[in-house]
Amino acid sequence: MRSPLLLLLFCIPLFCQNNYEIQVYPYETVAPHQTMIELHSNFTFEGFKTSVDGLYPDNHQLHETIEITHGFTDWFETGFYIFTSAQSGVGWDWVGDHIRPRFRIPESWKWPVGVSISNEIGYQRRPYSTALWDWEIRPIIDKQIGPWYLSFNPAFDRALQGPDTKRGFEFSPDFKIGYDFTKKINGGFEYYGALGPVTGFDPFRDQMQQIFPTIDLNLSPNWEFNFGVGVGLTGGTEHLIVKMILGYRFKI
Repeated sequence: MRSPLLLLLFCIPLFCQNNYEIQVYPYETVAPHQTMIELHSNFTFEGFKTSVDGLYPDNHQLHETIEITHGFTDWFETGFYIFTSAQSGVGWDWVGDHIRPRFRIPESWKWPVGVSISNEIGYQRRPYSTALWDWEIRPIIDKQIGPWYLSFNPAFDRALQGPDTKRGFEFSPDFKIGYDFTKKINGGFEYYGALGPVTGFDPFRDQMQQIFPTIDLNLSPNWEFNFGVGVGLTGGTEHLIVKMILGYRFKI
């Protein structure tokens, strides 16, 4: 049986690349000449407590990410991320930055589902990830069916620098299902996974599998609010994370 230390060696670097922006994306992009500023906040109440391969353990680690997204056309936007982390004994740290251009199928095409695709590339400092540079390709497919909302993000990511480059592209599917209880309140579940290389998934115990019961508040066309509590389903996943997203759109 694989030792706990080896399990952490495989799993911590993978998830540390992803839990600064815990979100299942909708297909829509920011409208032309508008900008959205989002604050992604999450706190790991029960995570990894041991430092492995020079990485900080993420137990009781707070992540604050600023995302700034600008819409250039009705089918193209670009987002920029600033990742930060804070924890006892380390203090508040800059973790890294990412940039994310995204294209979508215009509504005028009248496709039966919303479709867009983003390419996210960026840098993380070595104490927070063994992959100093990484790249994510994220197709996004969503659909509103009456009061039900469905979104599927079958993402593919790979390390561009560091020991994980040999793993090639890895499959990280995310999924959201929500129900409109009122015009302003949507509740549901979000799933986040990191299954391993596309050429051969990791054993289940080494995969990242996490479920978030969530609530979304649609209080205004200009505001976005999402809150969720994440529970890990495998030994390769943080056991308990709480996350919140607060966003505001404005014209410039």
